[in-house]
Amino acid sequence: MSANLYKDTIPVRKGEEIELRRLENYLRQEMDPFPDEELHIEQFPSGHSNLTYVITAGRWEAVLRRPPFGPVAPKAHNMKRESVILRTLHPHFPLAPKPYLYCEDKSVIGSEFFLMERRKGAVIDTEFPKGIAPTPDNCRSISKAMVEALARLHKLDYKKTELVHMTKPDGFLERQVHGWIKRYDKAKTAEIAEVEELRKWLSQHIPASPQPAVIHYDYKCNNAMFNPENLQEMRGLFDWEMTTVGDPLADLGIALSYWIEEEDPESLKQGFGKPPVTVKDGFYSRQEFAEEYAKLTGRNIDNLSFYLTFAYFKLAVIVQQIYYRYKKGQTNDERFAQLGIRVSALMTHAKNVAKYGY
Repeated sequence: MSANLYKDTIPVRKGEEIELRRLENYLRQEMDPFPDEELHIEQFPSGHSNLTYVITAGRWEAVLRRPPFGPVAPKAHNMKRESVILRTLHPHFPLAPKPYLYCEDKSVIGSEFFLMERRKGAVIDTEFPKGIAPTPDNCRSISKAMVEALARLHKLDYKKTELVHMTKPDGFLERQVHGWIKRYDKAKTAEIAEVEELRKWLSQHIPASPQPAVIHYDYKCNNAMFNPENLQEMRGLFDWEMTTVGDPLADLGIALSYWIEEEDPESLKQGFGKPPVTVKDGFYSRQEFAEEYAKLTGRNIDNLSFYLTFAYFKLAVIVQQIYYRYKKGQTNDERFAQLGIRVSALMTHAKNVAKYGY
């Protein structure tokens, strides 16, 4: 099936509309040449953080990224940083889309934003797209592609990119652990019994990091795009908002925290609704994923339980920050109403991994 036949967008959700004529006028001034046809817009349905749209004018199309509406956490949703990351990584790592422009003028659409190239292919989240069979062989191919792309990213020489001037890899893991604990405190809405024990455990068990690498830090299946006719070929990797230079095993831990297995607790599998496709027969287990990564990179993964515990804790804090915005009336998106339950489940799972291993 041709990748162009996939319908991966929806009409713009109520409350997340963009003033299209102002945007069109801006693009006609800033992008030369620009098509004469009228501008149209639709929205990508997934994601709980930044908002992503596809804009078209005739045959021309691009993807627009902007922060969520309403107040946001300090230093979060930095569109300029993400666009610079794409600009510096795209020549070295073509799975990163090419950025077109960044706009800091908030009068255009109500926030800063950037445009990047549109990729076509299959994005696989909780179901396989029509026309792609969820066979064990296909699941295996996706697993292999995910591990190999992560290993390739971690082999990049960040010193040959602008990231060398944008990041501070020394002390990365310590800053991350203590920083995410502070973020939780600022977004706290209820008492969760496991949190205090996790805070102490994480602070006391920080391992020595291997050599730093470029890390995506939000690495999961629905941020990747595949060739529908060859699922072992990844066509794109998206959502580079959290990318930095740091401990590559922290990136592996994040990837594994999203890699849900059929045997996982229901609270983990059903956290955002349907379980991700990784529960299907044929997908690597977390252990297989980790062992294949170690084989491809030569990195020691003996301390992986720490990284996975921290990944679940970090994911819980991200969800808590979104839930905080909902509880404070800063967003009315009803998708966020039950996220408090998700936070508690993630904290419980993090505690169990710390205690029993991954």
